[in-house]
Amino acid sequence: MKKNTGALLLLLLLVTYSVGAVAQELWTMEKCIEYAYQNNLQLKQSLLGVESADHDVLQSKLNVVPSLNASISQNFGWGRSPDPQTNIYANQQTQQSFFSINSDVTLFNGLQQINNIRQKQFDFLAQKYDSDKLRNDISLNIAAGYLLILFNLELVNNAERQVSISKNQMERTKKQVEAGAMARGALYDIQAQEAGEEANLVNNKNKLMLAYLDLMQMLDLEASPDFDIEKPKIEITGTPSLLPPEMIYNKSVTFMPEIKSAEYRVKSAERTVSLAKGQYSPRIFASGSYSSLYSNQIRSIVDSDPIPVFGDTKPFDQQLNDNRNGVLVFGLSIPIFNGYQVTTNVRKSRIFEENAQLNLEIEKNILRKNIEQAYADAIAAYQTYIARKKSVESFQEAFNYMEEKFNVGMTNSTDYNIAKLQLSSAESDLASSKYDYIFKSKILDFYLGKSLTLSDIANVQE
Repeated sequence: MKKNTGALLLLLLLVTYSVGAVAQELWTMEKCIEYAYQNNLQLKQSLLGVESADHDVLQSKLNVVPSLNASISQNFGWGRSPDPQTNIYANQQTQQSFFSINSDVTLFNGLQQINNIRQKQFDFLAQKYDSDKLRNDISLNIAAGYLLILFNLELVNNAERQVSISKNQMERTKKQVEAGAMARGALYDIQAQEAGEEANLVNNKNKLMLAYLDLMQMLDLEASPDFDIEKPKIEITGTPSLLPPEMIYNKSVTFMPEIKSAEYRVKSAERTVSLAKGQYSPRIFASGSYSSLYSNQIRSIVDSDPIPVFGDTKPFDQQLNDNRNGVLVFGLSIPIFNGYQVTTNVRKSRIFEENAQLNLEIEKNILRKNIEQAYADAIAAYQTYIARKKSVESFQEAFNYMEEKFNVGMTNSTDYNIAKLQLSSAESDLASSKYDYIFKSKILDFYLGKSLTLSDIANVQE
């Protein structure tokens, strides 16, 4: 009994440990992005569109293959009908079986089938790059959500530090008030400051909770308190070595999916023009058919002199052989006048092609503007970060000096609270500028074809 109880306790401990290990699994930014690639519903829909376009390519190729169809029918009749051998009408019941096989093939139609294959291939590639564009958007959104959590974590840490400082200062002030070295009003000011910082801490924790919720929703995960991310320690060291915007653009324009998609849609539009022009061309085609039939009214001829004498119904296999009929047709169809439909289609296809060209230029302009904006934002964010870092250092020294003066009664609580509030605000601004710069620099790396990761600028905190 004791052995069983011990084994049960051990099993419970192992289960508890395993559950805790799963709950404590940390999500890196790379893992979040990869998970979204595998599970995002919109991305799955886009991949279905790619798969459908691939089937369109296959079908366009199969359209070149000759068609082959067979048919079988069984007819039952009664009443007056002509006898198939004497052509004399009589009241009778008839049964007839028809068998046929036919094939059609287009030999030439202005290369429309070839152009249709190429168009479907270009449409498939454009659809594929549209899906890749969606992947890129998802990865950028997740990276932004991930960094937002890290930013709010830093705000929470700053707020907790400020609350801790206020609590320690409140204890010192309380002792000084009790000793008569400081007025009680100073204690009330510190208490009010501490209460405000407690409220600010709660507010920052709420923002952090919402940031976690936003990331979980991006991943289509159910909200869970067990979800947590890896918290790398990110430090910005040295000046940024950013390539000029024109160099980034010249490389980015060669592989960004929105550009590749627009390029293939231009090629597809060119094939649309060729397809429309192909309607001017004559169509050369060939077709063939082979058929036979069986009827219970077709009888064997017993004697044909002088008048045919019919016997029993002719056997099935013999009828199929006797009633064989084969046809081979070569045809030429020449379009002469169809209400200017072909001309209208050609003109509209050229408009479609021109619109695709304009859309390509629009996409290139958007890409160039985005890169220029990201570059300017990154430079501005870095400069802001440097300025705010110096500001934090100055406010930290001012607060340390003010704290020393306050502790010896050389200044009042109002000046002390102002210095503390200025330091807290500067630290929050510094965190904001740091993560703003990190995200903007990662966008530029993204335009250079680099994967989104923090491993190159961060160390994982224990």
